[in-house]
Amino acid sequence: MCVTERNEEFKSLIKGKLKESRFIHSLNVADSAKELALLYGCDEEKAYTAGLLHDVMKNASEEEQLLVINKAGWQLTDCEKANNKLWHAIAGAAFMKTELGIEDNTLIEAVRYHTTARKNMSVLEKVIYVADFVSADRNYPEVEEVREASKQSLEKAMMLGLEFCIQEIAKRRQILHPDSVDAYNEIILNNYPQEV
Repeated sequence: MCVTERNEEFKSLIKGKLKESRFIHSLNVADSAKELALLYGCDEEKAYTAGLLHDVMKNASEEEQLLVINKAGWQLTDCEKANNKLWHAIAGAAFMKTELGIEDNTLIEAVRYHTTARKNMSVLEKVIYVADFVSADRNYPEVEEVREASKQSLEKAMMLGLEFCIQEIAKRRQILHPDSVDAYNEIILNNYPQEV
């Protein structure tokens, strides 16, 4: 059975694993991801599946998250060890691989990088990153600006998302993941030519 044909199974799974508000968020991200995939020429069903599963480990304990990461044979970087808010994305990707038997790396990486972003993201990875920012349940002050940007360009929406995250992390004097910096710099270099 194709992974995307398991979406009803995945809905039942996340309903059992997540708080009600997080379950609703996951359904909304899946819907937003499907819409963005259609707009940007990405596989809509894969986008929907990745949206459903992006927060599968969000409400798991830190111990459970670390166990599933270790089971996948993955190591956290020092930066990741210092910021447990990043673990759910890594653990979610590991859970997909070890517990759900998903072998599609494009799906696994879309979940893995939905929080930090990274350099050289696939269209699917960008779709999930942006869908998480613009889903129907989001109501932060700049959400309409990001939603509007997502209709123009994934990179434009990502830029706004990365700016917001980087500023918030810096204000709280928390560790900034190098992948976020790399993603930000790549977008700036490719989309906003610098004056020499």
